[in-house]
Amino acid sequence: MSEDLFGEPIVERGRAAEVTPAGGSLGAGDHAGTPLAVRMRPRDLDEIVGQQHLLAPGSPLRRLAAGEPMSVFLWGPPGVGKTTIASVVSRQTDRRFVEVSAVTAGVKEVRAVLDQAKRDLRTGRQTVLFVDEVHRFSKAQQDVLLPAVENRLVTLIAATTENPSFSVISPLLSRSLLLTLKPLTDDDISGLLDRAIIDERGLRREDGSTFELTDDARAALLRMAGGDARRALTYLEESAAGAAATDSLIIDPPVVERAVDRAAVQYDRDGDQHYDVISAFIKSMRGSDVNAALHYLARMIEAGEDPRFIARRIMILASEDIGMADPTAIQVAVAAAQTVQLIGLPEGAITLAHAVIHCSLAPKSNAVVTAIGEARADVRAGKIGTVPPHLRDAHYATAKNYGHGVDYLYAHDAPHGIAAQQYLPDDLEGADYYRPTTHGNEAGVAERLKIINDLLGR
Repeated sequence: MSEDLFGEPIVERGRAAEVTPAGGSLGAGDHAGTPLAVRMRPRDLDEIVGQQHLLAPGSPLRRLAAGEPMSVFLWGPPGVGKTTIASVVSRQTDRRFVEVSAVTAGVKEVRAVLDQAKRDLRTGRQTVLFVDEVHRFSKAQQDVLLPAVENRLVTLIAATTENPSFSVISPLLSRSLLLTLKPLTDDDISGLLDRAIIDERGLRREDGSTFELTDDARAALLRMAGGDARRALTYLEESAAGAAATDSLIIDPPVVERAVDRAAVQYDRDGDQHYDVISAFIKSMRGSDVNAALHYLARMIEAGEDPRFIARRIMILASEDIGMADPTAIQVAVAAAQTVQLIGLPEGAITLAHAVIHCSLAPKSNAVVTAIGEARADVRAGKIGTVPPHLRDAHYATAKNYGHGVDYLYAHDAPHGIAAQQYLPDDLEGADYYRPTTHGNEAGVAERLKIINDLLGR
């Protein structure tokens, strides 16, 4: 019988995973040296935490684990269970299970797996192919997979942290199910920590004693994990090793801090610190203190704050506090938000810093906020008035009978493309909402607005 990379026998049939030369983490087994995050992988779907929206009776995941042939893409942030789901399928199916990593496998390796799958299919044996980080596959590599998926030569399970709509070719995606995994909550990860402490596969010692995780240490682990179950279990394992090295069973914050080699960040995502830090972050950018803004950004990232929340606040500031003083600020902020959505952390931290530096150093103006605020206040106060007749819709036969559209001046026919006529309702004639500052780009806007007002006869 052949052996895998760890010297374990490869089971030709039954409920075990098969490891190929291009294989990865799923064949690691449960020996003493296996990382805690691997040992604690669920053995069946019922042990999976979170993702309840994908685990209902009759759901695609249930049918996949039961052996129904299909191909799926698992999309979600790191540490939410993509590889875990593949591991569960490897345990619950009697099909040949092959894992490849898109980081190391090339077209040659993929073709070899598919050729073997074709030979096995002639004898009635089906193959499940798990591709980790499928977004790293080139178009040519994805093209190789397409006929195999289309003809169900293999059941493909592909995991990705990036939006498949941007990273996977459309023909391959259209022939598969896309399952979106949600970020794990603190309660989800807290339950995993408890399971890892008491489970026989976890940190339970030979004499049956278990470690005690203090509340403060638990909170520190949750902050540092940032919604990543694998990271949480890795930190817990190192913390337990650190406690055991001092002949202790107590895991407290100092033990955790030493284990992960960094201080626990004083930040509570659900308490006052959350609001204080984000408030200081916004006010630092508004005040043009780039170093303070970067400090609070780093503080939130290290505490596990959702990067999408940070990106949303930067977008708000770009219009609220910069506006027309630097119109590119909103473009940078939106691009940063989209990039973070696509790549996640840790690389997304660089993009957020890019946007924070741009917005901190940009000239500031709240003229946009003032303008829309005053306009809305007038509307709420009942200053609405009727639309001037010459501006009303004239695209119907009897419009001219009512004077609609009559005497309307087409702006492009006027000098400078500006036609002097009344645009506001009578009740608001003379209203002045937008008053640009002299900061940055808005100084030029102010000059242009003065010329426009002159041409409009105001």
